Amino acid sequence: MAPEKRNLVDYLIYYPLSLLYGFVTYTRNKLFDFNILPSHEFEIPVLSVGNITVGGTGKTPHIEYLISLLKDEYNIATLSRGYKRKTSGFLEATENSTAQEIGDEPLQIKRKYPDTTVAVNSSRVEGIHKLLKKDDKLNAVLLDDAFQHRHVKPGISILLIDYNRPITQDHMLPYGRLRESAYERKRANIILITKCPDRMKPIERRIIRKELNLFPYQTLHFTSLSYGSLMPVFPDVADKRGREDYKKIKPWILLITGIAFPRPFKRHVRGISTHICEMNYPDHHAFSDKDINTIQENFFSMGDDQHEKIIITTEKDAMRLNHVDNLDEQIKKVLYFIPVKVKFLDNEESNFNKHIINYVRNNKTYSVLHK
Repeated sequence: MAPEKRNLVDYLIYYPLSLLYGFVTYTRNKLFDFNILPSHEFEIPVLSVGNITVGGTGKTPHIEYLISLLKDEYNIATLSRGYKRKTSGFLEATENSTAQEIGDEPLQIKRKYPDTTVAVNSSRVEGIHKLLKKDDKLNAVLLDDAFQHRHVKPGISILLIDYNRPITQDHMLPYGRLRESAYERKRANIILITKCPDRMKPIERRIIRKELNLFPYQTLHFTSLSYGSLMPVFPDVADKRGREDYKKIKPWILLITGIAFPRPFKRHVRGISTHICEMNYPDHHAFSDKDINTIQENFFSMGDDQHEKIIITTEKDAMRLNHVDNLDEQIKKVLYFIPVKVKFLDNEESNFNKHIINYVRNNKTYSVLHK
């Protein structure tokens, strides 16, 4: 959990810009704190999931966890801006939506939970109004990546902090990775330390808790990511073998990642085979024809005749690769993704679940308590 080392040149160039950026975000937050800029409250439970660090804290798996927790008893919807989509305004996901239309993360959620309403809108206020107009029986709205979107005042704000990138040891953009001051964690009701090692020492937790200096109204939990089985991106044509089959034959793996912090994912893939060629892209990367040609060239040229070859990517990247037109049929047969799930450490999920369920149950619009 050591902070990232920075050189003197970066400090001289970027630190002054960080001070300026920090002043701007501080001023903006104060305008909201003093109600000069309005925050809208809704007569429906609104849960926000977000972060202070740029990218890679595991927002989508945690949104999926909340959906799994609530979907059987409550009518819920998710709302995000649909980062890097090619459309604008309010749009509801359907079974035929693409990543270009709604973004890769909303598409991933819709594919996994087809009965859940998934919508995108850059204005969260407008988006919630449209969701309520469309469905007057809606019980709750989950806001994805909305910690800085203060025009909506959520009933519960969940802040995610990557275990590997502690905010108390980081700096503001562009010198560091913080979108706003680490002190703004005070707005969160629940703080989750994500991507923790499974065998986290008790002293590490005490150190983190002390560094965060929680307020009495805040709760802290620790989560890790649990990786699932290999899933084919193109199930109609795919080879049906799974992780254990490939662990036995140790194939060459072309590893394709377009996520902010791929190191844990790469570490997991090494458990299948150490014969790995990596192709790393920026977060939410839109694969061009040139990219696809390069991927195919690297796939056919890597390895040797003694080992089979497969391609493994993340679930989010699979949402974009699934709609590529010029993929070779041979590649479609061996293109897999690995889904991830959230796992609470030390059985802390019961307290977290109770907190969330009680809030939704006691605040849904037609409950006696709410009225």
